Amino acid sequence: MKRPEPVQIIKQRRDAALQTLVQGVPYIGYMGFRFDRLGDELTGVMPYRDNLIGNPMLPALHGGATAAFLETTAIVELSWALMWDRMEAGEDVATGFRLPKTIDFTVDYLRSGLPRDAYARARVNRSGRRYASVHVEAWQDNRSRLFAQATGHFLMPQRGTPTQEAT
Repeated sequence: MKRPEPVQIIKQRRDAALQTLVQGVPYIGYMGFRFDRLGDELTGVMPYRDNLIGNPMLPALHGGATAAFLETTAIVELSWALMWDRMEAGEDVATGFRLPKTIDFTVDYLRSGLPRDAYARARVNRSGRRYASVHVEAWQDNRSRLFAQATGHFLMPQRGTPTQEAT
C-alpha cells in the first residue's frame, strides 16, 4: 500500500503550480493582480493603486481595469481547473501548458468601484474539450455587495502544443 504524501509536499506542489501559472502571464504582474489559494479555491486580488482610478471626481476604479481583473480571474480559474487533476496525479503541469483564449466577455458594472482593494472569484459553469463558460463576481468590502460581475466564453487549448500563451 502506497503511503499518502505529506500535506506540506502537496501544498508546496499546488503553490508552485499556481505561481508558475501566474508568472507565465506578464500582464498579471504589470497590473499587480495576485491569487490567493485555499485548497482548490482561488480568490483574485486587485490591490488598490492610484493609477487604477478612472474618474478622479468620484473617485472610481476605471472600468477597463475592472474588466481586465475579471477576465484575468476567469482565465486563471479555468486554467487552474484544467491543471488540477494532472497536478494531483503528480504530473508536471507547468511544461506545455496553454491558456484558454477569450471568445467573448460581458461585464455588468453594478456600482462604482471604490478606491480600495477588490476581490473576485470565478466559477466554471461548463468546460468541454473545445469550449468553456465562466462566471466571475467582484466585490470590495462585503462579498454580498458585488460591484461587478461577468460571464465569459473561452476556446479551450488543444493538448500537445508545448507553449504557454499570454492573454
